[in-house]
Amino acid sequence: MAEQRTVAELLGGHCSEDYGATTMDQDQVTVDSREGTKHYSRCSSAGSIHTPNSSPHNTDDDEDSGDNCSGRGGSANASTLSYKERRREAHTQAEQKRRDAIKKGYDSLQELVPTCQQNDSASGYKLSKALILQKSIDYIGYLNQQKKKQEEESAALQKEVIALRIIQNSYEHMLQHQQANPGPEEERLTDEAKFQVFQAVMDEMFETFQHIPMDNFKQLTTGVIPWLEEHCKPHILRNILSRTLQDMSQQSSHQSMSVDQQDSDGFS
Repeated sequence: MAEQRTVAELLGGHCSEDYGATTMDQDQVTVDSREGTKHYSRCSSAGSIHTPNSSPHNTDDDEDSGDNCSGRGGSANASTLSYKERRREAHTQAEQKRRDAIKKGYDSLQELVPTCQQNDSASGYKLSKALILQKSIDYIGYLNQQKKKQEEESAALQKEVIALRIIQNSYEHMLQHQQANPGPEEERLTDEAKFQVFQAVMDEMFETFQHIPMDNFKQLTTGVIPWLEEHCKPHILRNILSRTLQDMSQQSSHQSMSVDQQDSDGFS
């Protein structure tokens, strides 16, 4: 009986130790799970076999595989972000170029349109894009009107040129006809006779011209215009020329009569 009790006590103590070890292993698993690590324990009915060496190795492999996965995912995310950033930057540059081109076009248009330059310099403020476009449209309309007007003037001048050429051809034909069929020769005036007529006309006109005040150049210039309007009218000049020609004709007739009389006296 004593031996049986001893064996029972030994078995009970051994089981107690196994139970304590099992409890400690479970507590270790609980604590380690809280700290983020994993340990694996094996328990059997006969006892507990703890293999701590295998757990760290498995943990390192898991961490390495996790790091590899997170590294691949991070590189993919980085490449995606880099592509988006490059695309965003390219879009920003294209938009900036477009705006610069529009601004340059408006500046060139404002320099070409005179009305935009006048308003800008007079008012002192920058014209809006809408106002630049409106003034450009108005100026283009004005240029179209001027173009039509110049085309009409050019067409009229071309018609006038054609008419003048027709008249020129007519006079050329008339001249050729007269040269081919000369008429009776008329007595032509000599240069001396022409000068006498001109001198007589100028002498008669000078009688009124000498009454203009000529103390200085200002009085002369202010007095010439009224004299021209009063004494150089067409009918006045016509009367002067008629009287001069009549006087010249009477003088020439008297001279011819005196020459004839002298000739008759000489024959007698």
